[in-house]
Amino acid sequence: MAGHTAGHRAGHRAEGADASADAHAAGDAEGDIRFHAALQAFEGRPAATAGRGKDPVNEPMIRHWCEAMGDTNPAYTGPDAIAPPTMLQAWTMGGLSGHTSRSGAYDELLALLDGAGCTSVVATDCEQEYLRPLRPGDTVTFDAVIESVSPRKTTKLGTGYFVTTRMDVHAGGRLAGTHRFRILKYAPAGTKAKPRPAPAPARVPAPQRPRPVINRDNQGFWDGVREHRLLIQRCTGCATLRFPWLPGCNACASPAWDTVEASGAGTVFSYVVMHHPPFPAFDPPYAVAVVELAEGVRLVTNITGVPYDKVRIGLPVQLEFLRVDDTLELPVFRGEAG
Repeated sequence: MAGHTAGHRAGHRAEGADASADAHAAGDAEGDIRFHAALQAFEGRPAATAGRGKDPVNEPMIRHWCEAMGDTNPAYTGPDAIAPPTMLQAWTMGGLSGHTSRSGAYDELLALLDGAGCTSVVATDCEQEYLRPLRPGDTVTFDAVIESVSPRKTTKLGTGYFVTTRMDVHAGGRLAGTHRFRILKYAPAGTKAKPRPAPAPARVPAPQRPRPVINRDNQGFWDGVREHRLLIQRCTGCATLRFPWLPGCNACASPAWDTVEASGAGTVFSYVVMHHPPFPAFDPPYAVAVVELAEGVRLVTNITGVPYDKVRIGLPVQLEFLRVDDTLELPVFRGEAG
């Protein structure tokens, strides 16, 4: 797998996890559907929040990796060395002591599967996408989400459920790659299954985050977001920058304007931590901040990359774009924990 370039997808599948047949018995089909609905309720919930690599990207780890893999690619040595792209997961591992960033939702999901008799686990496959190279000295941060839980499956190892998580790996506030990791939580073949848990209520579709109102006055801003550009309006009459977007200048009343692209650098001007009232599409507590951009305008946004209780006025932040779901992407700002 040596020599992969940015944007390349790499995957491998472990032996013994042939999930070709469903395990539904005729008498258990209704119970299986209800239990799977309870598992699917975890989809979209965080698996890890504001994770931070225990070590920066460094030359000794790169050297050990290359020696273990027999990889002699010259790109991984010298003053301009990059890390092998396939090391993406290595920089996020917590070691024997683990990470404190793992969410309660992921533990609840695994406990629910344990209660159904699926007490064994095996990694089945891994898929990575490389967007830009990591270099020695980069500090890695990450967030992960429970992406999907399969229906009940029968494999050579036993009967259980495939759980897929997606991790977004950042360095310097920019997305470096994504890492999808799939496990099978199963009851080993030949073991006696435990009684099925009490039927779960019918699944309620996961709530969506509120959608922005897009009109002719702000259409250009959202067009920029789709291109991963944060655009600020600039009055062509007096050169005043303004945000949010308006049909006319609030300094000279001129209706003429163009745009400038924000550098992405900013600081937290003020913030609040949301506890109540709860909203189903969010996972409180979380920080909502007014960020002052380097260009001087301010906007209300979410802060990522640091726990809510580490957000502070004056905290340096960097623009990134958060894919909320298939139809919504938002500009947010990542802070670096001090």
